[in-house]
Amino acid sequence: MRSLLAALGFLTRVPVPAWVFKDDGATKASLAWYPAVGLLVGGVLWALAWIGRDLPPLLLAALLLLGWTGLTGALHLDGLADSADAWVGGLGDRERTLAIMKDPRSGPMGVTAVVLVLLLKFAALASLPLVDTAMWLAPMLARAAITAAFLSTPYVRSEGLGSALTKAPRLACMVGVFAAVAVAACSGWHGVRALLAVSVVFACWRFACVRRLGGMTGDTLGALAEIAEVAVLVALV
Repeated sequence: MRSLLAALGFLTRVPVPAWVFKDDGATKASLAWYPAVGLLVGGVLWALAWIGRDLPPLLLAALLLLGWTGLTGALHLDGLADSADAWVGGLGDRERTLAIMKDPRSGPMGVTAVVLVLLLKFAALASLPLVDTAMWLAPMLARAAITAAFLSTPYVRSEGLGSALTKAPRLACMVGVFAAVAVAACSGWHGVRALLAVSVVFACWRFACVRRLGGMTGDTLGALAEIAEVAVLVALV
């Protein structure tokens, strides 16, 4: 269970024992648990949606988005901002793009990307008639996409948050991804639509990353997660 705790501690702001992150084996194996952690995040959001089911839709959407961002610590939003700045400022050059991603400051494109993604999430949450279904499908499939990315896309940095995950057990990661796909598929037409949306986003994201960088970075994985979540919400609307 150390690997599950490592995944939970990295992907959320839920406190876990510090010794979990000192276990290299648990850190590597944590990648297989990413879809499960996404499902747990979705479960918390579903509970919040149920508690606030009688609130006005706009207010409920704002509170859900606040809870969603707070629970995950805006981890992937940071990657989205860095990726947006780098993709535009890199001007098609690989080394320039990678250098901009390392800059901790956010430029206008990064801020714009974050605002637009949050706006889309808010509008979708306020528009969804089945907000409970979206609450667990979106975070689960977005984190399954991260696991799938490590299985299919080279990691281009020798150091970084994702470098240790490149040595994650492939079989366990494949089981995690297939389990998420099966859970989504069993949820009916809504799950199928969500799977199609994430598949399109993943294919476009991978093509862009390989073409520009020759692979992926931690920041581009954050962008993948955010865009995948938005795609699921919009598809379900």
